[in-house]
Amino acid sequence: MPQALRPHLGDDLGLLTSELVTNAIRHGACREEEELIELVLWPADGHYWLAVSDPGTGKPTLTHPDANSESGRGLLLVDTLATAWTVRPRPTRGTSVIAGLSFRRGG
Repeated sequence: MPQALRPHLGDDLGLLTSELVTNAIRHGACREEEELIELVLWPADGHYWLAVSDPGTGKPTLTHPDANSESGRGLLLVDTLATAWTVRPRPTRGTSVIAGLSFRRGG
């Protein structure tokens, strides 16, 4: 991670990365050893943008699980942390989730 990150931004970026990679592993149809999850991070327009791509073709959807549910909060957490996020099909095969975190708190 770049050293210019403020501590809270680094924590948020780490948590966002963990949630998106976990979702890609659990739901991304990685059945073969040769299938990869791709992670790309880049700065642009006052944000760090994170793209996590997997070979799956499903579209992740935001849910609001009840208090007793043991799962289903990953994208809710992404929605809370990220300034913006979207899901896009990959040109050949798979899905990418792209999320941005502002350099500034509340940004």
